[in-house]
Amino acid sequence: MSVGAILKLLHVYLLATVKYFLTFPYAIVIGLDYTQTIIAVTIGGISGFFFFYYFSGIVIRYYNTYKGVICASIRKYFMVDLARFLERRSRKKPASTKTMRRFIKLRNSYGLWGIIIMTPVILSIPIGAFLLKKYYSTHKNVLAYMMISILGWSLVFTTIAVIMPKPL
Repeated sequence: MSVGAILKLLHVYLLATVKYFLTFPYAIVIGLDYTQTIIAVTIGGISGFFFFYYFSGIVIRYYNTYKGVICASIRKYFMVDLARFLERRSRKKPASTKTMRRFIKLRNSYGLWGIIIMTPVILSIPIGAFLLKKYYSTHKNVLAYMMISILGWSLVFTTIAVIMPKPL
């Protein structure tokens, strides 16, 4: 395998860790074949998910531990009392808008499975990993379900990208 092919695989791998959905057509356009595309994109998506899933845990834990220090620093340097602002917003009665009701209905209807299925397609890998870590980290087999979702979407998108004609 030439150095150029290895660099293409590495580039597709790194792109798949963040923007999974856009990687398939790009991999086909730069000249990777079906098997190389599936392997690079799937491994990139799964490793990106694991990185952002565990990194989100560190960020959430850090924020919960040092919330007071963070608010004090923001108040000192930006002259904004974030704690008071957040407290005042939490006391207000939440507005019941049509969009908010729709969002709550979607969250209650789909929840974990909605995040797992839509992360590679609509959400990005970092956002999906953060949401899963924040809200569903105690559920069994979350990581396995997400890996299956990434692999499934990889097969679907690569097949579609191969069937579609290449641009001139």
